[in-house]
Amino acid sequence: MAAVNKTSRRSTLSAGILAYRKGARGLEVLLVHPGGPFWRNKDDGAWSIPKGEIDAADAPEQVARREFAEELGPSASIGPLQPLGEIRQHGGKRVIAFAGEGHFDPAALTSNTFDIEWPPRSGRRQSFPEVDRAEWFDIEFARKKMLSGQVELLDRLLAIAVESAGK
Repeated sequence: MAAVNKTSRRSTLSAGILAYRKGARGLEVLLVHPGGPFWRNKDDGAWSIPKGEIDAADAPEQVARREFAEELGPSASIGPLQPLGEIRQHGGKRVIAFAGEGHFDPAALTSNTFDIEWPPRSGRRQSFPEVDRAEWFDIEFARKKMLSGQVELLDRLLAIAVESAGK
């Protein structure tokens, strides 16, 4: 009987930031498009918040800030963070999300990279950016672009914005 790797069954836990700004079209959010060959021809339903996995010793807000900087580059800035809570994506990954007012020019994107064997079984390793594009979207367009498991974060952000406006 083969041994079962129990860690592969556990859902991973990530932390990320939904950056927002008040733009000409109202509230806008910053989303990133994953780099690499698997995502090359995918657009609608492929964009995400910048996020990364949490190790046992890491605080979620620290991880979220670190991943925001790693995936966007040093020119990205984010203000104080507000918790948006946890979501579960379709593959089981859990994401602890925060919202913060951000400042970033997508033309300044300088993402970190990852290496994979590509093409598969070729024996060649290639480097790809973790994020190949970043863009500001109004809320309704973001709903179309975003991974379906993360769309709930837009509603949570809107609830915070409405609550803040009422104070």
